[in-house]
Amino acid sequence: MAVPRRLSVVSGCVTLLVLGCSAGHPDGPRPSPRSSGGTSLLRVASPDPDSRAIATSAVIAPPRGSRPRSSDTVVSRAASRIWHPKPGTSWQWQITGKVNPSLRVRMYDIDLYDAQPAASSYRVAGFGTVHVDKGINAGVIHALHLRHKKVICYLDSGAWENYRPDRRLFPRSVIGRSTGWSGERWLDIRRSAWPRFAPLIAARLDLAARSHCDGVEPDQNNPWGNHPGFAITLKDQKAWYLHIAALAHARGLSVGQKNGIETTDAATVAAFDWDLNEECNLYRECGVLRRYVAAGKAVFQVEYADEGMTRAKFCGADDRANFDGLLKYLSLGAWRRSCR
Repeated sequence: MAVPRRLSVVSGCVTLLVLGCSAGHPDGPRPSPRSSGGTSLLRVASPDPDSRAIATSAVIAPPRGSRPRSSDTVVSRAASRIWHPKPGTSWQWQITGKVNPSLRVRMYDIDLYDAQPAASSYRVAGFGTVHVDKGINAGVIHALHLRHKKVICYLDSGAWENYRPDRRLFPRSVIGRSTGWSGERWLDIRRSAWPRFAPLIAARLDLAARSHCDGVEPDQNNPWGNHPGFAITLKDQKAWYLHIAALAHARGLSVGQKNGIETTDAATVAAFDWDLNEECNLYRECGVLRRYVAAGKAVFQVEYADEGMTRAKFCGADDRANFDGLLKYLSLGAWRRSCR
């Protein structure tokens, strides 16, 4: 299973200087491995009761030569209505390659960096400046919105990636062992490590908000049991998950729990707006996800043809559970076969 993520904003601030529209990275993300206007200021206190001294201040400058717009601010995103997909929501999950926006589905889940319309830069206080490139799917978010689709933006919140534009700003002390995917390593998500990298993750969520994503798929938040190189407990993992949800909601973003079956309970079901699971049928662990459906929240469930799965092997179970199932390849390109 892919690794879910959880983010928290530590004491300190994230300063974002937006030069033109947000832009993406030419390299696509890697799917995760199996494992169970004017300038405006925002200061958000985390609603997570377990969080201590966690807040973020984001200062965002509007694009040069443009008139200030409320949509350029994190504040406006936090005030917007958060999308809560219900069971029965059709969807496409594509985080590599060129995206075809014309599918007859309600929601697209695409890579945040690949979808950036132009080059931009932002500064994370205490860390440095991030230069983001124009993405291979530049303009796709706008194109999907014109077709009345919801857009979920994929990003890593619990792993370091050597192909992302902020890669040099992460201290070595928080970078652990490989997640199993090329160029990707676990982050130390224990609370004591948050001040050393969490503002960088918060800045990624700010980029998603500025890019007009309707929500985010924060990945790689479930290092427990995956030999991350740090002594991370289930309590650590759950705390990170819940904090990621709080950070996304503070920015007006819908947010899903990615994998983390072992962390799924009443608290995570309440904190997240939906769930995205990989391979619970293959590993026979789908039962706990019914809690999301019982709460009226969608479960976007995926099995992989590369692993020998076919629709005949799992779609019946997904349909009975009221999950929205897809058959995909591990490359997570355009190909898809839906259960319903």
